[in-house]
Amino acid sequence: MTDALLTASKPELLDKEGDRTLRGLLYDYFAFGRSLEACREIFAGFVDLSPTQYLILIAIKNSTAEEPMGVNQVAERLYLSGAFVTNEINRLVSDGFLEKTPHPEDGRRVQLALTQRGMSLLIRLAALQRPVNDALFGMLTREEFKMLGQLLSRLASNADSALKLAVHMQATLKSEEEQRASTASPPDSRKKRRATRRSGR
Repeated sequence: MTDALLTASKPELLDKEGDRTLRGLLYDYFAFGRSLEACREIFAGFVDLSPTQYLILIAIKNSTAEEPMGVNQVAERLYLSGAFVTNEINRLVSDGFLEKTPHPEDGRRVQLALTQRGMSLLIRLAALQRPVNDALFGMLTREEFKMLGQLLSRLASNADSALKLAVHMQATLKSEEEQRASTASPPDSRKKRRATRRSGR
């Protein structure tokens, strides 16, 4: 494969067949991701929540007394904006699934905890989650499962930087293409375009 067609350049991501292994990994990842998204929607719909509200309750359920969660911690854990998470948390508080208490060391912050109603909802939901999660991940050994968690954590922490790079590179490459197209146009064509713009004023 010619280098101009490669979708990555780091040697670790390439093999003798070019980027075929990378593309296969991404196809499998997207397929698995679609299944996860579909399962999340089923879980949330089962208890009449939005997918984000479902994730918020699960995240808070897994917090500890030593490391309680506030709005910022939930947003960071779910890789979502603080403003969006705040709105969803307020709905969950209003519906009686969460409660806010003052932070013992910082009165400007709050701690989030499940109410009895929220706990009952998650107990009901767990009966659906258990067999589905067992089916999703049950073919992995304990060591494979731990390694997968570590790898996904590293990938997720780097994904935001990659997304910002994609936005920047898209704008840069488009600008360069437009500049080349303008430079490559015959002089007569450029004169006609300028004349057309002047006549349209």
